[in-house]
Amino acid sequence: MNNQYATGNSGIPVVFIGGTALVGEDQIREHFEEEIRAEQQRLAGNNTPSPAISQTGYSLMGLSLSPGLVIFSALADSANPCALSVLIFLLISMAAAENRKRLLLIGGTYVTAVFLFHLITGIGLFSVVSLSGLSKIFSLLGGAAALVLGLITIADVARNREHYLLSIPEAGKGLIGRYIRQASLPAAFVLGILAGLFGFSCTGGIYISILGLMGQNLSLAEGFPYLILYNLVFVLPLVFVTLLVAYGIPPERAEQWRSDNRRILRLAIGLIMIALGAVIFLGWLG
Repeated sequence: MNNQYATGNSGIPVVFIGGTALVGEDQIREHFEEEIRAEQQRLAGNNTPSPAISQTGYSLMGLSLSPGLVIFSALADSANPCALSVLIFLLISMAAAENRKRLLLIGGTYVTAVFLFHLITGIGLFSVVSLSGLSKIFSLLGGAAALVLGLITIADVARNREHYLLSIPEAGKGLIGRYIRQASLPAAFVLGILAGLFGFSCTGGIYISILGLMGQNLSLAEGFPYLILYNLVFVLPLVFVTLLVAYGIPPERAEQWRSDNRRILRLAIGLIMIALGAVIFLGWLG
């Protein structure tokens, strides 16, 4: 019924009458009797109820999730400078002494860890939203986070300084550096987890926004394919860089490109986060 009436995971109480959904005690108290009378009149006149939810109900106002939106958002999130820089430095530390097979194995382990961290994080957050019925609140929080993080990211670019507010903290860089120097399979896996953990502040607003949109009208089972799709797209640049380095492109060259274009990447990410946040708020507010 929630899916049919587009109420999302609205929690309880909810009353469905004809083409209307009354969500929450206030709406039920205020509109229950009038909706009953309206439905009685419709039945007496044999009128077909409108499939849309009336203004007294709870509507998504045209805001919807699609594979295209998921892919676009994941591509924007995949420009995450935190995860990319950790991978490049890891490959730099071992490129001179290791063969191609070893590079692919280490890089693949790192990418797998990043993928699993983001996927499990998404499942955990989405499960909380689905079970609690707080999809609207979570969506609005996600939109607010996207707006705030987007503004901070743009402010970072405007400051034109070397250190960014939304970046891996100095304490985290020391810990990451120790694992980079080890350059082993276990170390690469731990690095992927650390990069996901410390780097979530870089572009996490995009992911949170998508999870908020998913939570509006999808169950965990329905949303799981979207989570898989998002995270597969998210790690594509990491896979691409690993393959480039393994097949002959010096990792220093990849790092130079990242360094030369990081402001453009951050500006694009900031604008996209602001746009997603605005879409969420405008969607809820109509």
